[in-house]
Amino acid sequence: MCLGIPGQITEITDADRLMAMADISGVRREVSVACVATPDLNDLVGEWALIHVGFAMSVIDEDEAAKTLEALRGLGEAQETLEAMADGAAAVGLTEGAQ
Repeated sequence: MCLGIPGQITEITDADRLMAMADISGVRREVSVACVATPDLNDLVGEWALIHVGFAMSVIDEDEAAKTLEALRGLGEAQETLEAMADGAAAVGLTEGAQ
């Protein structure tokens, strides 16, 4: 089973490579937006997307993102994934305030 976790696109980091920064439950991670690219990539900033293995797979609305995060937290399926992402992000200095 594949698990996509909602994340909010916060900035375009490399338009040529279709890369953006996403905030996934407080963890910042660079993701590919190739699957959801728009003619103007800046239109994606502020949008929510389902993130899976470093790819924004589909754009979702904020309400759907909140409901999905709540369901995942309730089931406990996202906790280990989020902790692993936080550990990885901390190792490379991508957590908030580590810029």
